[in-house]
Amino acid sequence: MAANTSQEYDSVIAVCKSLFLKKTKDYGTAWRILRPASITDQIFIKAQRIRTLEEKKISKVGEDITSEYIGIVNYCVIALMQLELTEEDPYELEFSKVEKLYDLYVQATKDLMFAKNHDYGEAWRDMRISSLTDLILMKILRVKQIEDNKGQTLASEGINANYQDMLNYAVFALIKLDVK
Repeated sequence: MAANTSQEYDSVIAVCKSLFLKKTKDYGTAWRILRPASITDQIFIKAQRIRTLEEKKISKVGEDITSEYIGIVNYCVIALMQLELTEEDPYELEFSKVEKLYDLYVQATKDLMFAKNHDYGEAWRDMRISSLTDLILMKILRVKQIEDNKGQTLASEGINANYQDMLNYAVFALIKLDVK
């Protein structure tokens, strides 16, 4: 099962990365202007839209749940990059650096997923997609609280770990939606 999970994960990430890199060619790294809280809010908007679509079953804008989960994956990668980049780093990053950073943060997040899958026995495979949406929304609320507390936690994981969890939940949803 683990080899299949790895292949499915990589297949989903390939779809997400392809779109991310195309948008990078179109727009450059305009996302560099976003503060971490703004990225969190972008993820919130996407997750909330998924939840609304899950409940109402009708989209009036045309974009479906799949595209929103892809957006969550890519915004989580952006968030992880932005947390590491500094004000000294240029707003416009070289394409090759963006691709390298994307791969770096996705690999670290995939490694985390395998560590958790070992402990949880791939329980996500038996979950409903709507539960993955709710978990992403809960993680967003946690990140917002940590951001409001200026990054300070007493007994909880930090912001990075929450973004990684959201990224993995979105990948799980995309695997369940059979994105390839």
